[in-house]
Parts: sequence; structure tokens; C-alpha cells
Amino acid sequence: MAAETSSSSSSSSSSAVSSAVTEEELTLTVKWSGKEYTVRVCGDDTVGELKRRICEVTNVLPKRQKLLYPKVGSKLADESLLLSQLPLKSSLKMTMIGTVEDDILVDEVDSPDVVDDFELGQDEVVEIKDNDANKQKLRRRSAHYKIQLRNPCRKGKKLLVLDIDYTLFDHRSTAENPLELMRPYLHEFLTAVYAEYDIIIWSATGMKWVELKMGQLGVLDNPNYKITALLDHSAMITVHSDARGTFDCKPLGIIWAQYPEYYSSKNTIMFDDLRRNFVMNPQNGLTIKPFRKAHANRDSDQELMKLTQYLLAIADLDDLSSIDHKEWESYNEDYFKRRRRT
Repeated sequence: MAAETSSSSSSSSSSAVSSAVTEEELTLTVKWSGKEYTVRVCGDDTVGELKRRICEVTNVLPKRQKLLYPKVGSKLADESLLLSQLPLKSSLKMTMIGTVEDDILVDEVDSPDVVDDFELGQDEVVEIKDNDANKQKLRRRSAHYKIQLRNPCRKGKKLLVLDIDYTLFDHRSTAENPLELMRPYLHEFLTAVYAEYDIIIWSATGMKWVELKMGQLGVLDNPNYKITALLDHSAMITVHSDARGTFDCKPLGIIWAQYPEYYSSKNTIMFDDLRRNFVMNPQNGLTIKPFRKAHANRDSDQELMKLTQYLLAIADLDDLSSIDHKEWESYNEDYFKRRRRT
């Protein structure tokens, strides 16, 4: 019994030490291009999140960064590695090698990487969403990432959050004019839903790419609707799944935390072609059919037209999170059957 008590006490002590290490905040100095920058991270952050923080102060995209640190070697190349697993000290300086992308070319080489989606089990989603470490990451990201409004939030409107690549735009095909790669009915869709929804664009790429793409497609200055804000990869957090490993996602809580008087889980819906992007808010996500091979599918793709009907049909509901958005097409059919009866 004494041995068991001692073992239990030792285990509890070890767990407490581990928790302290992961929650401890580190202030790191990063040297780049002759200047020094300060970034703050925690032990339960990953190398990928460290690179995002560095990007915030240097504008060097994470994929362009190479980090050098004494006695760490190649471990900093693994973006899924927790910082608590590395011998980082605030007294030592880190060196970053990388170049700012001043000229972004819209082609297959420079456009963001495509990552295959995967299905997460319901229990796994709940575990990720309710994980205390992930909630802490969300709180820290909400505090550090400041959303810049392009247009005021509107009282009484619901919120639509939209991905870009393969949702609004086929970013892998090539064309002389970017408008040829725009998803059909994009402007008609945004014009119609703007009557009921504020619109935020959230891409897993850099802000320069977001502004360039949306500008080229005529989304930022359209007279028929207004974009409330643009969010980029810096607003995302990294979460861990035992089955799928470490991956990034888009937690809507960042928006809700900064504008609680306007938006919440009850009035927000997000469209993304990657379902894992809304793993922290599964009840608010709708997986849109990816728009690929624009030249072949441009004349037949009607996804945005159908989704316009869905968004307008649910706009009067008090709680959008109470609906199973996986069944959106069936909801459309039932809605119009009820309309015909009345």
C-alpha cells in the first residue's frame, strides 16, 4: 500500500511538473535580417505555431522559414513538435533564415499547398474540442491576433465565414485571367446572403495572398455587398489527434471573443472544403464540395446557387448550431416542399 501511495504521489508530482512546463510562457528572441524580434510562446505550442508568431512580426511565411537554435539540430523542421520537448531558453537567441514574398505569382508553384482532408470520428472531435490545452491555445490566439475590420459589424445579422481555395476559387488550375477560376455565381451568392449575413473571409494562407486573390476577383470593392474582415493563417491554431497527428484548424472562438455583442455559436456558419478546419466548432461547419478543374466544371457547378437558398432558408432560425449542416441539401428540399404547401 505504501508503495502504491508513493507511486501515485510520484505520478501526480510528475503530472504537475509536466503541466507547468507546457503552460509556462517563454519569451524568445529571433534574429533575422540584421534585426531582433521578440515572440512569446508556451510549452504546449508547436513549432508550427512558433513560426506563425514569427510571421506576425517579420511577414516571412512559415513555409519560408528555417529556424536555427543551439543544440536542437533538425528538430525545428518538425512543425508538429511541442516546444516543451525542446531545450529552449529565453536567454538564448534563435536565428531565422527566410525571405518575404514581395511578389506572389498565381501559379501551381507559389500557390498554397493542397492537403488531403480526413474524417474524424465523433468521439475524437469532442475530445479535441473540449481539450483544455486547445482551449488555452484559443484564448492565447484570441489575445494575440487582432481582427482588422474592413467594414462595421451589423447588429442583428448572422455571420458567414468563408474559405477561399476550392471554396470560392480553383487555385490549382491555370488561366490568363483569374476570373476564369472563380467559382460560378460567386458575386450573386455574396450579394444575396449579404442581406442576412455579415461576411468574413478566412484563408489558411498569408494575408498578402488573401488580399491579392479577393482583389483580383472583385470581392473587396463590390458595390452590392461588403466584406466585414479578412483572416489568414495566423489566426489558426494547431490541435492534436491520436489517430491523425497534429494539424491546423480555424477556431471560430477567435471571432466570437473579439465581437461577442455581434457573433456567437448561435448565429455563425462556416463553409470550408476541409471539414477538419472547423473541428473546434463542428456544429457550425458546412463542408462545401471542392471547386476543382475550373475549365471543365465551370458550366455545371451550382454549389453556391444551392447554398444561397440554404442560407436564406435558415436565416430566421434562432440557433444555427442546432442544425445538422451535413444534411443541408435535404433541408433545402424539405423547406421548399413546405413552402409549396403554404
